[in-house]
Amino acid sequence: MNADRSDEDARPGETGPLRTDRKQDTTHFGYQEVPLGEKRRRVRGVFDSVAPSYDLMNDLMSGGLHRYWKRYTVWRAQARAGDQVLDVAGGTGDLARQFSPIVGPRGRVMVADINHEMLRVGRRRLADEGLVGNLDWVTADAEAMPLPDDRFDVITVAFGLRNMTRKGGALQEFRRLLRPGGQLLVLEFSHPVWPLKPFYDAYSFKIIPRLGQLIAGDRESYQYLVESIRQHPDQRTLAEMFADAGFERAGYTNLTGGIVALHTGFKAQA
Repeated sequence: MNADRSDEDARPGETGPLRTDRKQDTTHFGYQEVPLGEKRRRVRGVFDSVAPSYDLMNDLMSGGLHRYWKRYTVWRAQARAGDQVLDVAGGTGDLARQFSPIVGPRGRVMVADINHEMLRVGRRRLADEGLVGNLDWVTADAEAMPLPDDRFDVITVAFGLRNMTRKGGALQEFRRLLRPGGQLLVLEFSHPVWPLKPFYDAYSFKIIPRLGQLIAGDRESYQYLVESIRQHPDQRTLAEMFADAGFERAGYTNLTGGIVALHTGFKAQA
C-alpha cells in the first residue's frame, strides 16, 4: 500500500517541551473546558447520538478514505494466526472484521468501547456477516480496562484516542495489556501539511457539521468531532507521549498528507 510517509521513526526530543495531560481537574471537550468526569459523559452522549449513522457519515466525511486508512493499520499490525488482538474504541467493528479471519479460530479479537450503543451496532452488523466465532465485545473505559497484564499481541485504536480524558494514562494502560514484544497502533486524525491545511480547515468547519445536520440530524456532535481533532496532540508530540508511556521504537506514518497519522510503538521484550 502507498502512504505519505513522514518521520516514521520520529524520536522524542526532536521538538519543544512535551505537552502532557493536564494536571488540573478540567480538560477540553472540543473547544470547551469541562470537569474531567464530565468529558466521559459528554463523549458517550456524542456517540450514542451518531451510532446509527456512524458508518455512512465516515464514508461521506472522508470520501471513503477511512477504509483505506483502516486497511493500512491492519496491514501494519502484522497479526498472525492464533494472536490475541484488542481493538479499543472499536466502534462498529471495522478493524475487528479484518482481524477476525487473520487470527482464525485459534485467536481472539476483543472489541472494547466505552459506548454500549456503538458496540451494539457493531456486534449486530458483524453477526449478520457471519463473524461471531472469535469475537468478544466488552463495554469498558480505555483508561481502566478490567483485563489482566500481558494479554494481547496487538492493540489498535482507530479514531478514539482523542476522545479519551487522560491520553497518557490510556497509553500506559495499553502497554500494561500488551505482551512483551507486542505492538500498539493508534490511527488518529492529526495535523496536515501546510498546503492542505487551509482547505482542510474550511472543509472541516463549514461542511462536516452541515453533513451531520443533514444526514444524522445532529450538527453539534459533528462540530465537537471537528474541534476535538484540533485539540489533539500533533504527530511529534504524540510520538513523545508514546515514549513517555514506555513504548520502544515510537514513531508515526503520515497518511493523506498528515490529515491522519498512524502511530506505532512496541512493548519491550522481557
